[in-house]
Amino acid sequence: MKRQTIAVILTLIIGIFSVACTPAIDSDESSSPTDTSPVSPTERPTVLPTNTLAALPIDTPTASPTDIPAATPDSDNALNTDVQNATYLIEGQPITLVDGIAEIEVAPGSASKQVTRYFGNAVDIDLNSDGLIDSAFLLQQDTGGSGTFYYVAAAINTEDGYSGTDAIFIGDRIAPQSTNADPNNLSQFIVNYAERNADEPMSAQPTIGVSKTFKLENGSLVEVPASP
Repeated sequence: MKRQTIAVILTLIIGIFSVACTPAIDSDESSSPTDTSPVSPTERPTVLPTNTLAALPIDTPTASPTDIPAATPDSDNALNTDVQNATYLIEGQPITLVDGIAEIEVAPGSASKQVTRYFGNAVDIDLNSDGLIDSAFLLQQDTGGSGTFYYVAAAINTEDGYSGTDAIFIGDRIAPQSTNADPNNLSQFIVNYAERNADEPMSAQPTIGVSKTFKLENGSLVEVPASP
């Protein structure tokens, strides 16, 4: 009996001692244990560089170069779409302007060139009374010498573009002023410029005012005789 009592007392003492020596477990840690299991590569988020463009969805169609339509000229007269890209007849020679200029060798192998330019001073006018607006203006030509020659020309508006007329010479080293529609006949135009007296040298400044009237007749540009 005495031995049993001693055994019970020893058991109680050991139990109390065990409880006192056991460290307390934090409630947060017990409720949220840390997951130390390794993360597989497929579970890791992919971080893109900040300068990376968003990828297209897999089902988004992409155009190849062959899908882009190629531009084609409107017609064989594609260059004939404005007055600075047309052909004019100067002193019997056809001159084709490209972007307002044409250069031709004076002689084969020669450094000198005949240069024809669109000078301007243009007026918009219906020269052939077809309801389409044509253009009348001046051309300037240098032939490699000291002269600078001026011509009156016109471009007739057609369904295929502008068709250049013959050009009429009006003077060397003149001073062009203006080109206007004739108020008395709206299918004619007047070119105003200054020239020199016949006895003045070409080095003299042009001071003599001149006005000449032009019209289209049978497809050609002609000067209208001055009224008596």
